[in-house]
Amino acid sequence: MKHRVAILFDNFGPYHLSRLRAASEVCELLAVEFGASSDEYAWKREQAAGLTSVTLNPAGSVSRMSDESFRKALGKALRDFQPEVVFVPGWGSGRALQSLQWCLEHRIPAVVMSESTPWDAPRSRFPEWVKSRLLSLFSSALVGGASHGRYLELLGFSPQRIFKGYDAVDNAFFAAEVHGISPKNEERPCFLASARFVPKKNLSFLLTAYARYRSRSFQAGRNPWDLILLGDGPLRPELESLATDLELEGSLQMPGFVQYPDLPRWYARASCFVHASMIEPWGLVVNEAMACGLPVLVSRPCGCATDLVHEGVNGWTFDPLDQDELVDLMFRTALAPDQLPSMGEASRCLIGEWGTERFASGVLASTESALRVGPLSAGIVDSVLLSLTLGRCELSRKLS
Repeated sequence: MKHRVAILFDNFGPYHLSRLRAASEVCELLAVEFGASSDEYAWKREQAAGLTSVTLNPAGSVSRMSDESFRKALGKALRDFQPEVVFVPGWGSGRALQSLQWCLEHRIPAVVMSESTPWDAPRSRFPEWVKSRLLSLFSSALVGGASHGRYLELLGFSPQRIFKGYDAVDNAFFAAEVHGISPKNEERPCFLASARFVPKKNLSFLLTAYARYRSRSFQAGRNPWDLILLGDGPLRPELESLATDLELEGSLQMPGFVQYPDLPRWYARASCFVHASMIEPWGLVVNEAMACGLPVLVSRPCGCATDLVHEGVNGWTFDPLDQDELVDLMFRTALAPDQLPSMGEASRCLIGEWGTERFASGVLASTESALRVGPLSAGIVDSVLLSLTLGRCELSRKLS
């Protein structure tokens, strides 16, 4: 008999839906979406076909819901379904903590879904202690990879209750779509990047490094590769101005935000994928690129770098503050086109272990672990900390 499991997300993007469909094969699933739209991503709304699902705010993002409205909507959805276990998206938002609070009040084991790393933000003793106390209220954890598991262990979470598989994409979709696209003979080799145009994505660094790579290529008597930068965001005017200053016209394309079904044709167009973020919990675009058979250049702070990038096998990692290192890697990649097919094939093989099936197996393993541990109780100290943290999150939301 399958376990009754509720999995909560802020908003259902295409990544979440593919994971949830895989999880629905191993458990009786209720997929709970806090809001019908995202404040961060311009995803085209998709139907949660094949899933038992509920949206707490059908009118927009969860940020537009009052705290009381959220509590009532979440409580009704979970009471109606009667889950054995509830999966909570992190511990850093008020909505996640309200979800944890509901689980504690109703004696339902909670599983934290986490992709935080030890280095993704400044750390100090007291906030880390508060986190460790809040985490102690979860019965098990589903994390992205090795670095996320290590962080939970540093916060005192038992390694026996930590399971991997949270960060996954539909590998089969990308592989099949790219396989059906024939490259055009007149297209020049290119690097591809895909990111929101926000500071942490380090795109000014990437453009400047690319300009230096072009210059070096010309000096060596070689034709440089192009660069395609997918995405959009508040930094677009600044990046466009920088591209003009760097004289990248004719070699740089910035086609804007690309919806999920259209992504494979851009990956099929590329020769190598670059991800230069200063801070990145995981980096699902790297999964996509690897599923499409691309070598990858990934900055070391990306949460996926430890698990997905095998140096010299399917790509390389680099310091996102060291332009010389990235320029050298771009030049080296373009210098050896004969090696790219084998590196791309290595990417396909490596990412084969990180598909939505891994998410499903992680859900099942963490569910069974949570049921063995059972529901946890908050003592006086933890109850006070949870209430104070919730109050701080709610005040911050109202002032934003």
